[in-house]
Amino acid sequence: MVLSKKIHMILKIFFLSRAEALEKMSFFSTIFGFFGFGIGISFGLVAGYFLFIYSESADVKDPEIQPLANQDSETLQRIIPEIPLWIKNPDFDRVDWLNRLIEYMWPYLDKAICKTAEGIVKPMIAEQIPNYKIDSVEFEVLTLGSLPPTFQGMKVYITDEKELIMEPSIKWAGNPNVTVAVKAFGLKPTIQVVDLQVFLAPRVTLKPLVPSFPCFANIFVSLMEKPHVDFGLKLVGIDLMSIPGLYRFVQELIKDQVANMYLWPKTLDVQIMDPAKAMRRAIGILVVKVVRAMKLKKKDLLGASDPYVKIKLSGDNMPAKKTTVKHKNLNPEWNEEFNLLVKDPETQTLEFEVYDWEQVGRHDFMGTNVVALKELKEEETKVVTLDLLKNMDSNDAANDKSRGQIVMELTYKAFKEEEMGKGFEETEMMMMDKAPEGTPPGGGLLVVVVHEAQDVEGKYHTNPQVRLIFRGEERKTKHVKKNRDPRWEEEFQFVVEEPPTNDKLHVEVVSTSSRNLLRQKESLGYADISLADVVTNKRINERYHLIDSKNGRLQIELMWRPSQPAT
Repeated sequence: MVLSKKIHMILKIFFLSRAEALEKMSFFSTIFGFFGFGIGISFGLVAGYFLFIYSESADVKDPEIQPLANQDSETLQRIIPEIPLWIKNPDFDRVDWLNRLIEYMWPYLDKAICKTAEGIVKPMIAEQIPNYKIDSVEFEVLTLGSLPPTFQGMKVYITDEKELIMEPSIKWAGNPNVTVAVKAFGLKPTIQVVDLQVFLAPRVTLKPLVPSFPCFANIFVSLMEKPHVDFGLKLVGIDLMSIPGLYRFVQELIKDQVANMYLWPKTLDVQIMDPAKAMRRAIGILVVKVVRAMKLKKKDLLGASDPYVKIKLSGDNMPAKKTTVKHKNLNPEWNEEFNLLVKDPETQTLEFEVYDWEQVGRHDFMGTNVVALKELKEEETKVVTLDLLKNMDSNDAANDKSRGQIVMELTYKAFKEEEMGKGFEETEMMMMDKAPEGTPPGGGLLVVVVHEAQDVEGKYHTNPQVRLIFRGEERKTKHVKKNRDPRWEEEFQFVVEEPPTNDKLHVEVVSTSSRNLLRQKESLGYADISLADVVTNKRINERYHLIDSKNGRLQIELMWRPSQPAT
């Protein structure tokens, strides 16, 4: 009995000690296992690094450069996306000079762009952060990096309007560093944008073109296709773009948002200068009603006179407006109304001249005078009776001679603020919207503006002039001597009793020369323009190819002003 108890105790002690020993051995084996794994991984990485480095050949050969014609089809297909557009598309121009300029200026452009962007973004952020319980948002680092964007090519469009349209292809694989610190709830995490890639195909329109530096008033930018945008985004040093699914989601989100804002026909409008000041755009309308003239002097030997009046504003390049001719009348009554665009009422004056119409030869001058617009009150009609003078020299004794008088009604109407916000073309169209008073009911006013011609050349001489014939009535522009690409910018008006839907305007470019006695007159080409479209659309501005001319083209602008309905 005693012996069996001793044997039981010995076995118990043996097994307990054995279990304790096994437990201790398991603990130490676990520790050695971890150390072994770490040492093994470290040793493997170090060995792999040295094997990779030293297994590479030290004798690296330069890559063999071959012409594109010697490449196989597979290689060509792989490199086609990287070929500049000016090589693939002949209508894209090469702009290496622009890339060199940007590369040289990039360190300065980087600072200027970042400073401008920070000045624009900071007020926007300050306005929005109270809505999100954020204490502050600050730029810790803002730089576009050392790599400038490159222009792969540029397409330029030429139109008949006062604008310049460009479509560059832009690629930018930059190394910017934009680090933003956001302070909220006692924390200040940082967000960093790195490794930016942007591929854009924008359309840039400079409009309107003005005679003041930098020669355009506004920049309109729109995207012709969705942009490609790729970048790295780090939050507290962690690359968020490595999260599965987030990279593609962010890319598509940016593409869609940018497309919704700027994909053509939507535009980003940037005003460079005030168009009204840049091109002296109209700020009001002067309504001039030529009522009558009194006690005019005879100019014809065998009769009275055939007077008409020319009116225009000083500083305006548009042709003068003309009244109708009143034959054999020294006290004519016109009651004709004209609308003139006013650009500066403080300095401009209304100039008018009275002439005696002559069927042959130069028209005889009968007298002149001016009215300063600053003497007129807005929306108040002023009746003026002025003496006709020989000239505006107050010291000229010839002005003491009586030449007759003229009576006019003047009303200055300043544009409202909403009208001032309209474009230059819209302002002109607003004035051209209706025909003046006195136009036959159901009819209107056909306005023809002769702009310019190109490649008109005569066989014997080239002194181009444009003849307009509408319903038997003929008008002519001035002569331009020895010029194959003349520019006139002259306006003509035809009053009609009904819309000219079925009529045509005959336009002919002719050349005359007094030196060539045998061939004094020569046709340089003509065109017959259907007026149905201008009645429907109210305005057309096109270039017409001239018949019987090799390459001649003529730019004509047509406007239809329907008469005001009777009240």
